[in-house]
Amino acid sequence: MTDQTQTPPARQAERTAGLPQVQHARNSGMALDLDWVAAVQANTSAIERRAATLPGRRSVKKDHQAAWLLRAVSLIDLTTLSGDDTEGRVRRLCAKARQPVRQDLLEAVGMGDARLTTGAVCVYHDMIAPAVEALEGSGIPVAAVSTGFPAGLSPFHLRVAEIRESVAAGAAEIDIVISRRHVLTGNWQA
Repeated sequence: MTDQTQTPPARQAERTAGLPQVQHARNSGMALDLDWVAAVQANTSAIERRAATLPGRRSVKKDHQAAWLLRAVSLIDLTTLSGDDTEGRVRRLCAKARQPVRQDLLEAVGMGDARLTTGAVCVYHDMIAPAVEALEGSGIPVAAVSTGFPAGLSPFHLRVAEIRESVAAGAAEIDIVISRRHVLTGNWQA
């Protein structure tokens, strides 16, 4: 059976032409060591007092506020995870990722020359190809939810296979889920 979601090398080269070519080693992973988490101590009443003061004040003031807000936009992943997603809806989301703030607003805050985009566009596996195509040349990565999203209950070998398929289809980032049961029981080694 042929996997039709894999991107041929020539087409992949076309998609990445003009983008900065950065070679990073794949993340080889590491064992989860929760000793440092278990050692954390928190003063709950102090945290609650401090958190209560946050809504009433702005920590970033005047001249810097627009810059901080624009930076926040650049860190957002625009996501569509509807069961009825269409290629058209994904293309519209990608267009928004390419220009998340209207040009007149950027000019009003003196950032008219800024090349502002969002951090990524996140989709289900079957919408990776349309997203990659719509974002071609933008430098915006496509993220895919994998590993049996949203429940994370599929067998491990299928979750790993899904990650591989998503990467082969062009996803540059993978959003994974773990079993909620493991979280609720604190079973971090499962």
